[in-house]
Amino acid sequence: MSSDRVLNAAVLGATGTVGQRFIVLLSQNPMFRIHSLGASERSAGKPYAQATRWKMSEQMPAAVRDMVVKSCEPALYQGCDVVFSGLDASVAGDVEKAFVEADFAVFSNAKNYRMAEDVPLCVPVVNTDHYAVVQAQRAARGLRKGFIVTNSNCSTSGLVVPLKALQDRFGPISRVMVTTMQAISGAGYPGVASLDILDNVVPLISGEEPKMEAEVLKILGGVAPDASVCAPLRDLRVSATCNRVPVIDGHTECVSLEFAGQPPSTDEIKQCLREYTCEAQRIGCFSAPAQVINVAEEEDRPQPRLDRNAGAGMSVTIGRIRPCSIFHVKFTLLVHNTVLGAAGASILNAEYAYKKGYIV
Repeated sequence: MSSDRVLNAAVLGATGTVGQRFIVLLSQNPMFRIHSLGASERSAGKPYAQATRWKMSEQMPAAVRDMVVKSCEPALYQGCDVVFSGLDASVAGDVEKAFVEADFAVFSNAKNYRMAEDVPLCVPVVNTDHYAVVQAQRAARGLRKGFIVTNSNCSTSGLVVPLKALQDRFGPISRVMVTTMQAISGAGYPGVASLDILDNVVPLISGEEPKMEAEVLKILGGVAPDASVCAPLRDLRVSATCNRVPVIDGHTECVSLEFAGQPPSTDEIKQCLREYTCEAQRIGCFSAPAQVINVAEEEDRPQPRLDRNAGAGMSVTIGRIRPCSIFHVKFTLLVHNTVLGAAGASILNAEYAYKKGYIV
């Protein structure tokens, strides 16, 4: 366990919407001090307030307004303990690789390294046991303290939370079918054109469905016996259909699932979800929610406007739990896509890594 200290944090992609969410959350977190902000060459050299078009509902923190934005070159980030990447996938691969090779601890929101065998794909209220592969990752790359951990796709992050709780309590799940209604903030800025999304539902989010189907298997799996790589599940089948809807924040997902063995009752499922806890809670991570899963008893919940900020955006709300005539059970869940589904997960990942001694 590391001794407590305030960690110097860098945010790459700081001018984008995920980067802005990182800044808001880090400014409220006593474990971190925002030390450096990175962005593209066109923003580098400018005060942050001039370099960005601020899109958060919260005010821009005063501490970053005059901070000069840097280009994303590792040599410029000496003194940083952790690097948070909100970079777009089109540039994240090379940049994050350079920071890891420069011996930085990198927590990425991008997709580029999620499916690498020796990179934890970690939803921090679900599978922190996957940090076991970090030592092998370092050894393979000749690193002393650098490593990379990724968080999942924003829609995956909500889905795996109840699946983990149910899998741990009732045994393997054989089939999952999920239909998402995803908020426009998940597309970044400027995102989806208003004439495409207002008064409309777009039944395609490019690349989203394969990501969900693959990421669930890795997250709900384990690690190899020698802790060298992650070991995805092989017997679970996931089918995802993803839609974009005119909601600002909060992904809603309708889920049906089948257990491999004898299914539990609806009451047993509700009790299991309410009682679910995670290691990040038990070791006192600042961003870990008091209640990982909120079970809504109201018949018309969860709803994005009413439930997305549960647990400061780090909780998943689940309602309409009922028997399924094709599978065993079905329910509706809601996850805040830019908090637990993005920046908040990366920050909690870093808190966990620090508490467990991975950040040195």
